[in-house]
Amino acid sequence: MFADVMRYELPPEGISLLGYIVRRMHKTELLAKVPALLKDGQNKSALEAIAIYAATSSTSFGHAYYQPRFNRVGESVEEADPQTGAKVRATLQSDSPHYHILYTVAMPNGDAFTGEERITGTTVGLRGLGMPAPSKFNFKSGDYEVNLTGVLTSELALSLFGKTKIRAYGSLTFNDNKGNSGKLTLDRDNKTRIEMTA
Repeated sequence: MFADVMRYELPPEGISLLGYIVRRMHKTELLAKVPALLKDGQNKSALEAIAIYAATSSTSFGHAYYQPRFNRVGESVEEADPQTGAKVRATLQSDSPHYHILYTVAMPNGDAFTGEERITGTTVGLRGLGMPAPSKFNFKSGDYEVNLTGVLTSELALSLFGKTKIRAYGSLTFNDNKGNSGKLTLDRDNKTRIEMTA
């Protein structure tokens, strides 16, 4: 499964950093189910789906086939998610002192997900090369709104077979305007844990 996802995010013909980010965000089927959950009064389930989308759209797991080529400051890439038709756009706001990337998701029904990340550099550790990215996100569906903040770190690690793999870890705190809040934790095995309070 991960190999197929990574081959989509890093296609054989090559891709830019922004193109990779846009494809990484093509998991909007998680957002597509939010309106029905809200209609049924399942606000906590909707909040959970949004939090999972924020984490999964910001990370990759699998073989890192190559390094995407860099974009110029001010460049944008937009591509619709083939599963939902959602328009996903990523823009490189600046590259100094950090890579500052803005992104938006426009769902066909008018729901909107926006976010930004700042790749603050590269850390070297026993488990690999880490690229921490302080991030914040916002989601709106009608009068329902969610805010999320945290740090998600992408990590490049060599496997026993000499192939470089990409994975991630980190956490996000989040809250909605209905009184619900929580925390999502992502580990290197692509497992998420969510704690929520009403």
